[in-house]
Amino acid sequence: MNQKNNILQPSANIPHATDSASPQTYHLPVMLDECMEWLNIQPEGTYVDATFGGGGHSRAILAHLNENGRLFAFDRDADALKNSIDDPRFCLINENFMFLKNYLRLHGVRHVNGIIADLGISSHQIDTAERGFSTRMDGPLDLRMDRREGSTAAELVNSASEEELTCIFKLYGELNNARLLARDIVSARKNEPISTTRQLCLAVGKHLPRGRENKILAMIFQALRIEINGELEALRELLSQSADILVTGGRICVMSYHSLEDRLVKNFLRSGNFEGSLQKDFYGNVIAPLRMVSKGHISASENELLSNNRARSAKLRVGEKI
Repeated sequence: MNQKNNILQPSANIPHATDSASPQTYHLPVMLDECMEWLNIQPEGTYVDATFGGGGHSRAILAHLNENGRLFAFDRDADALKNSIDDPRFCLINENFMFLKNYLRLHGVRHVNGIIADLGISSHQIDTAERGFSTRMDGPLDLRMDRREGSTAAELVNSASEEELTCIFKLYGELNNARLLARDIVSARKNEPISTTRQLCLAVGKHLPRGRENKILAMIFQALRIEINGELEALRELLSQSADILVTGGRICVMSYHSLEDRLVKNFLRSGNFEGSLQKDFYGNVIAPLRMVSKGHISASENELLSNNRARSAKLRVGEKI
């Protein structure tokens, strides 16, 4: 199969990007040097970039591979496709990384030497008003990473009950005033449907603590985004599948940006399950498919923070297949 600049597209009805952002401005890769070091790349190995975005991590991995190395990248956002890399060793798959194992098998791959995942949303998504990810710009309340399928955030906030919205804000936004915020939304939508980011911000305005307005709005948008994109379910699948497809000694590097993601990553790398409960054998050894090779989490350097403020909340954890 010819893999040159190969993009696997399960649907032809993919919306085109509306801007001309270059890979460099699409998303600045976080902790690039640290990821390359911890991934411990073997020149002839097979690797996966589960969150392609602007392709920064992918390009760095390819620079470490020889002519026999291979790199498969995943991204469910059609906007990322224009950043594809023209290289016979590279294959970009326009799909959710929760289907990692199935799509690798389609390419005859059952085991890989390493996986990298930079979770969350890209700078491009935040800075593109029509995607609805930003609380700073008015635009359609969409929030879908894959615009080919699923309900928009607008559809969710206009149809979910007060109880359902409260649950979403508590679970995924960890908001103390979740019920009040849900009640405000239900009340506002009685006057007119909430269809834009500005309308949502105005609907919850009276329950935003002074001085923390932007922080609370970000948590509300985060909660809705996680719900409609099934982000935590996808992360669980990625971690579980990584334990099956990594070769012995293969590594997975995961960067997370909020406590819900980081908790799942930490628990799985430590214990092999998402609850974090340690199971031990007769000799007291932890029974788990991976071991955490990084002591705690790794944070971006001060120099990187000066040039990329969005790296401030990033936590990198690294696991190795036992």
